[in-house]
Amino acid sequence: MMEILTKSSFDSALAENSLVFIDFYADWCGPCRMMAPVIEELAKELEGKVKVAKVNVDEENEIAGRFQIFSIPTFILFKDGKEAERIIGGVGKNGLLEKINRYLKQ
Repeated sequence: MMEILTKSSFDSALAENSLVFIDFYADWCGPCRMMAPVIEELAKELEGKVKVAKVNVDEENEIAGRFQIFSIPTFILFKDGKEAERIIGGVGKNGLLEKINRYLKQ
């Protein structure tokens, strides 16, 4: 099961993992629901290499505000606790993997 990050777990997730891929979503968002199975697949494929997690922007509006999430879905890849890549909107699995793999090779 993919971890849903909250205000209390967000910063530790970034601190404990060198690469963290976060899906900022909302339950009512159609494109977010469409991307959910893709994100689940990525989590399984990248297990042990990249922490894949989700943040519900409705429940965690403090985190959403901190990262200026204005459109969902928004995916942010963090490297060593810092934002490295931001992808907005429904993107195919290959597009997401391509961006993530760039950081895995570093």
